[in-house]
Amino acid sequence: MRHLLIQTAALANRANTAIAGAVRWLALLMVLITLAVVLLRYLFNTGAIPLQESVVYLHGILFLLGIPYGISQNTHVRVDLIYSRLNERQKRYIDIGGHVLFLIPVAVFILITSLPYVAASWRVLEGSAEVGGIPGVFLLKTLIPVMAVLLLLQGLSEIVRKLVPDQ
Repeated sequence: MRHLLIQTAALANRANTAIAGAVRWLALLMVLITLAVVLLRYLFNTGAIPLQESVVYLHGILFLLGIPYGISQNTHVRVDLIYSRLNERQKRYIDIGGHVLFLIPVAVFILITSLPYVAASWRVLEGSAEVGGIPGVFLLKTLIPVMAVLLLLQGLSEIVRKLVPDQ
């Protein structure tokens, strides 16, 4: 059983690392598209709604799919008043408690509450409210429960990593 838990945790880590490696390039793409939008606007006096919306889409993809990787790299926001003064064993217990009491329940809550929201969007194949906008809002909204599942898996992986530190 221990071996299966360790393998599952490692799989979640690899998956989130691979996803983050792929989506990190979206930040550069967002900068380039924003530059193009600005140039089109001020040099050619023309708008580009699909380009503008694509920045929002890329931003959503980058953050929603990057959150689990942030957890795996311990780069998430932490109020560190006491934590830095603790020994490794105490930190491990606090991390496990945080994941069990906060991360896992929040991930489950997001997953459960987002499903009807995403399903409603899929029913109407929700698109942009802007004329000429991107007709794939329903696809972007789908990333919310995907993020919740990835976050849940990463949280479980972190718990395993803290319980079995010699993996």
